[in-house]
Amino acid sequence: MLEELYQKVVQRDPSQPEFHQAVQEVLESLEVVLDKHPEYRSAKIPERIVEPERVIMFRVPWVDDSGEIHVNRGFRIEMNSAIGPYKGGLRFHPSVNLGILKFLAFEQVFKNALTTIPMGGGKGGSDFDPKGKSDLEVMRFCQSFMSELFRHIGPNTDVPAGDIGVGGREIGFLFGQYKKLRNEWSGVLTGKGREYGGSLIRPEATGYGAVYFGEEMLKTRGDSYQGKVCLVSGSGNVAQYSTEKINELGGKVVTLSDSSGYIYDEDGIDADKLAYVMDLKNVKRGRIKEYVEKYPNAVYTAIDPDLDYNPLWDHKADCAFPSATQNEINAKDAQNLINNGVFLVSEGANMPTVPDGVNIFLDHKILYGPGKAANAGGVSTSGLEMAQNSIFSSWSREEVDEKLHNIMINIHSQAYEAAKFYGDPGNYVLGANAAGFRKVADAMMAQGVV
Repeated sequence: MLEELYQKVVQRDPSQPEFHQAVQEVLESLEVVLDKHPEYRSAKIPERIVEPERVIMFRVPWVDDSGEIHVNRGFRIEMNSAIGPYKGGLRFHPSVNLGILKFLAFEQVFKNALTTIPMGGGKGGSDFDPKGKSDLEVMRFCQSFMSELFRHIGPNTDVPAGDIGVGGREIGFLFGQYKKLRNEWSGVLTGKGREYGGSLIRPEATGYGAVYFGEEMLKTRGDSYQGKVCLVSGSGNVAQYSTEKINELGGKVVTLSDSSGYIYDEDGIDADKLAYVMDLKNVKRGRIKEYVEKYPNAVYTAIDPDLDYNPLWDHKADCAFPSATQNEINAKDAQNLINNGVFLVSEGANMPTVPDGVNIFLDHKILYGPGKAANAGGVSTSGLEMAQNSIFSSWSREEVDEKLHNIMINIHSQAYEAAKFYGDPGNYVLGANAAGFRKVADAMMAQGVV
């Protein structure tokens, strides 16, 4: 029955491979759940949950600094609101299309359900590329984008956040335009600046959360990060703060990357080196290859499009934190990780491992935390920001970090216990999908056919 549903999804939207991949991974986990809960089949919950409640698509015209007019495409996928207002990031990147955003929104539904905070799932963005644009060009684009999006969002309806290409600068411009159009101040966007309603720990949250989830997985084997060599991909917020937290817990990060290539620093990327990377990427908006000019003992490797694997994942290590983008670990990469001694993978990015790679991890019984569980720290802290906004309050760094840590412990516990209950202990893919699905399915059942 679920194979039939999957084929129907593919036939209905044949040009959305990322969405097909996300749906397939969840449906494969649900057979065992539906066998124990036939009422979900009768209510057609699987058929309803793969279909967005609403898809919004619109043009975004804007003017560059030379006076030339450009037109981009804007999107918002409001996937499921059974347990709360739609919640999920906005991504500005040339690769953005309907299929990628549907996959991200679909994943977000289950991720948000695991957080224990009442949030539905959504995602949005544009094929606009903020790289190389001036602040004024980014502002004009964001104002045009929000001039349409504002009609569809609100603090109790849909609360976007940042994602790839949407950082503090973009959130500020988007929030300012929303506030002007609506003539109200509300917690409609998360990831805001600290000065106007943002939460402490929000930039750190996804990276910290992935490391906290990995820590809980290690505890199931009586282990810790102490002395562990770790591979991290990416060099944005997730990678930066994963590195910071790994260092804090006694591990050693030896890689970081961007779209041009990666650096390998056998001595480890310590606090001083990480501060340099943060300045390079967050302030100067430079390329990771500049790292080796500052630290010549490190090695930079440019991306080779002819390779059928990523050499970043081909170093001796204990742990891996894919923190860049979807499908960055293929089957060969997964096997290389296993061959090089990696026994823990905690995903900071969304769906960074292809299905064949996931199967390799599961077959080797390593500690594998899928993105919908391991990277839920970001949206969890967005939920905490929403809570602070709703009571016009602000919590300390320590309070937010403690709440985040406890949420990640709880997410791990839900996934761990669900995997055990459904007969495959240690399979966090099954556990996360089953636990997230059941919460959403029960809410949908209670609310009728809507």
